[in-house]
Amino acid sequence: MTFKAITLDLDDTLWPVWPTIRGAEAAADAWFAAHAPTVLDAWDSAARLDLRKRIVGENPQRAHDLGFIRREMFRQMLADCGHDPALSEPVYAIFIAARQQVRLYEGAGDALARLAARYPIVAISNGNADLAAIGLSQHFRAALSASDFGVAKPDPAIFLAACSALDVAPGDVLHIGDDADTDVIGARLAGLRAGWINAGGLIWTHQDYAPEVEAESFAALVDKLP
Repeated sequence: MTFKAITLDLDDTLWPVWPTIRGAEAAADAWFAAHAPTVLDAWDSAARLDLRKRIVGENPQRAHDLGFIRREMFRQMLADCGHDPALSEPVYAIFIAARQQVRLYEGAGDALARLAARYPIVAISNGNADLAAIGLSQHFRAALSASDFGVAKPDPAIFLAACSALDVAPGDVLHIGDDADTDVIGARLAGLRAGWINAGGLIWTHQDYAPEVEAESFAALVDKLP
């Protein structure tokens, strides 16, 4: 197994994403409690989920843009309760700052440093993590997010753009991620190699596009690489 560079997923690869999202939502709710408490009374979790689905349904061309979706949710929640919808900007700033408060999986930080010492790395994420805010940007040549790039994984375009940023042909790039569809199959369809973080010990059920290497964690997968 030989390759020249790495592309790397972030959420649920280097850290668990849902505890982070719940913390960011709690920070936003604390803002609402202080500045617009009627929002909390009117919008429970089920109503927010329905709102999110409606926004995505009405804006399919922006379904990849998680920042837009979250801002629009806050805007509509505020407006529905008679508040200035422009307040969605300060509450979003609170939310997105808290969203960067991640807790790395055990061994992931050390494994990332070791990997970056051997290969150039570009991050490819469908989420809106900020590597500089998190404190990991020094390990990456570049970072591509679906919100900024305009399409999400598994669209081949975002994988190929990462290869261009690395100046390495797709066949010489190993993409590492946790999602069988968006990471493994997406990478393979774009011509990249693939490493799968299979934390659940799942059996690969797809007929084609199997990963070249897999492990139960990012740290364990890095240990398997040359």
